[in-house]
Amino acid sequence: MADEARKTLLEEIEEKNCPGCNIDRFKQEQRGIPYIHLSFIWLVSLCTALPISSLFPYLYFMIRDFHVAEKEEDIGFYAGFVASSFMIGRALTSILWGKLADRYGRKPIILMATFSVIIFNTLFGLSTSFWFAISVRFLLGCVNCLLGVIRAYASEVVSEEYHALSLSVVSTSRGIGLIIGPAIGGYLAQPAKKYPNLFSQDSVFGSFPYFLPSLVISAYATGALIACWWLPETLHTHCRIARGRLNPNEPEYSPNELNNDGSTGRGLEDQNTQSKPSLLRNRPLMAIIIVYCVFSLQEIAYSEIFSLWAVSDISYGGLSFSSQDVGQVLAISGLGLLLFQLMVYPPMEKSLGLLVVIRLSAVMLIPLLSCYPSIASLSGLTLHLVINCASILKNALSISLVTGLFILLNKAVPQSQRGAANGISMTAMSIFKSFGPAGGGILFSWAQKRQTATFLPGDEMVFFVLNLVQLIGLILTFIPYISQNQ
Repeated sequence: MADEARKTLLEEIEEKNCPGCNIDRFKQEQRGIPYIHLSFIWLVSLCTALPISSLFPYLYFMIRDFHVAEKEEDIGFYAGFVASSFMIGRALTSILWGKLADRYGRKPIILMATFSVIIFNTLFGLSTSFWFAISVRFLLGCVNCLLGVIRAYASEVVSEEYHALSLSVVSTSRGIGLIIGPAIGGYLAQPAKKYPNLFSQDSVFGSFPYFLPSLVISAYATGALIACWWLPETLHTHCRIARGRLNPNEPEYSPNELNNDGSTGRGLEDQNTQSKPSLLRNRPLMAIIIVYCVFSLQEIAYSEIFSLWAVSDISYGGLSFSSQDVGQVLAISGLGLLLFQLMVYPPMEKSLGLLVVIRLSAVMLIPLLSCYPSIASLSGLTLHLVINCASILKNALSISLVTGLFILLNKAVPQSQRGAANGISMTAMSIFKSFGPAGGGILFSWAQKRQTATFLPGDEMVFFVLNLVQLIGLILTFIPYISQNQ
């Protein structure tokens, strides 16, 4: 009887001190949508979206001001490497950050990554050379591990009935980023040139024309960092019952392991020394990651190509947009994406199912992208209406793919491996995405030099290649292992 009492006391003390158990109790008692937790997810996710989306409206002009491109047609080539450097850095460290999140918790990794945005994004705004810009973006990618960790966190902080909503919030924050980010980059870049009455050419914003958008984003990240201090942890770190649930083969504690203070002395280390099944042998997980990587490659290549195509001259098949025009188009499409994610996606996912939504979105994107070269022949109000509608539809379909794959990925692994699984997916995705901007920039530069070609001249070749990648991703969604995880 004494042993049973000590075991019961041990369980009660461990559960009381375990943040994961506290979250589990909160989820059981929660009635209605957990708006506070969703707000934390939104704040953090936006920190990783803004530094990426704000770059595209002014990257073309930034590279031009670095004077590294000998010809105008070569600007896209160099712009691709600046955008890719972030993804290369993230690819090298995502698994490490995922494992650290599984060991020490989600919160400390989220706080550190948010702090990195403040430092390195500010430094990027002070770039005066091509190589300095690449180096700072690379370092930002190395320490900015937010997306993988917050995806794991989003699936843990709410009950299962709200999983689709919480993970769509992660995607929706990207939609917010596509509204705010391009607007910040498009309207605040080169402020001394655009707003001479407010910013002097002799001021810091005249010397560093791309510092203001970076400074605004870093200020937001500072606010998010302060707010995240109250972020609740979700990882089970002390609970024997939780560890037993995650690993049925774990030996139970002996009652004499209870210390005077009621702790076991084994705490966190036990959770991480257990033998766990290899994630690389988890076939549903690997299949989902492969599909996710292909669609991510197409998405980031499109983002790079669209901005370059929009600001390039009409004589090269572009739209001759300014950075403000590009920011406006991306902001409007981001607003449409936000409304889609909040009002359309959750009921659509419930009625059709994840795989149907993923495949349907992939199919619809192919004819949509085929229409883009024809849009360049339009002008005036018609051009702006068509390009905005096309961008809204493109982003809505793309985010349906990504959100569905997020949900499938988190269903494929237990909580104890969710951080590492998302780390692996982020590493693989970042490797693919590192090729996207660089490859997209090279492809765009090459296409501009073949305007009179017989087969797929100019930008027709660009969008043909994007559709080819999209088709490969669609075919891969029929891998049998993916359907096991619905």
